[in-house]
Amino acid sequence: MNVSDFDFDLPDELIAQEPLEDRSASRLLVLNRKEDSIQHHHFYELPQFLHPGDCLVINNTRVLPARLYAVKEGTGARIEVLLLKQTGAAEWECLVRPGRRVPVGTRLIFGEATALDSGFAAEVVDYTEAGGRVVRFQFEGDFYQWLERLGEMPLPPYITKRLQDQERYQTVYSQVKGSAAAPTAGLHFTPGLLDRLRQEQIQIAELTLHVGLGTFRPVSVERVEEHQMHAEYYVIPEETSAVIRKTKEQGGRVIAVGTTACRTLETAARKGGGQVIASEGWTDIFLYPGQPFLAIDGLITNFHLPKSTLVMLISALAGLPLTMRAYEEAIKARYRFFSFGDAMLIL
Repeated sequence: MNVSDFDFDLPDELIAQEPLEDRSASRLLVLNRKEDSIQHHHFYELPQFLHPGDCLVINNTRVLPARLYAVKEGTGARIEVLLLKQTGAAEWECLVRPGRRVPVGTRLIFGEATALDSGFAAEVVDYTEAGGRVVRFQFEGDFYQWLERLGEMPLPPYITKRLQDQERYQTVYSQVKGSAAAPTAGLHFTPGLLDRLRQEQIQIAELTLHVGLGTFRPVSVERVEEHQMHAEYYVIPEETSAVIRKTKEQGGRVIAVGTTACRTLETAARKGGGQVIASEGWTDIFLYPGQPFLAIDGLITNFHLPKSTLVMLISALAGLPLTMRAYEEAIKARYRFFSFGDAMLIL
């Protein structure tokens, strides 16, 4: 299967640059696989498409203010550091720019450019296979408090407007710090909408997958099967496993909120011989047409980049012809795309 099979023309003006004032006011394209149909609604209408006994599985990861700015000790050169993955107590895999100025042994000072005793520094200790750096931080106190003080939210490069309220790039149920990007399908939920779902006897189960930028990196090969995903850390607690098991036993549907929740559930189901088991670890699962789905019965997701692994995952679930038809219709109807855009419900 060729990567070009997942291409489509997307006008730049459909890339959402900022969130709506009301999270749940986003539009919702409902794609019904059995009926081969497409309907247009709003996200606040989601409860009418779910049944009592269904289970929504959400990703409770919280995005770190992972973009930091430093000066290089000795030269004062400005360096940008983007945290990707924690590899030790004070060590992280990072992207650094400009990379050519940051060899192993470089010492970086964060905070005000003149404050070389700011209390938060780092040393580059290794290279990564992907051309990044392993950085060992040096600080006193709580690392995450330093991030809150000095870091910025790592918005995707296609968002050029400055985000006024950093919490709008967090889900309302975010709890566990560790992501480099938001699980954006969850951005549409409000506390009120979650309450309505619970009142309708819809179960809400939580898992954690810390989203890495590898999820969004371009596919550089021609054949889909040759692409390798970056690994991301996940946790599925026993409580969530039990809720999903009970939902299945009672005939309910398991609907993943976002591709991150989907990939986590499918990873656990493969470990459990078809049943989602409580587990934790690293997943690099890649779902594309021809790959089976063992855990989920439906998916809530945003609209994604052409030729991306995310479009491939959706095509694996809904079929490539129906997925491309839905995207074509969404573009004609002027849906908003990507992180702050509209949503799709696949049933």
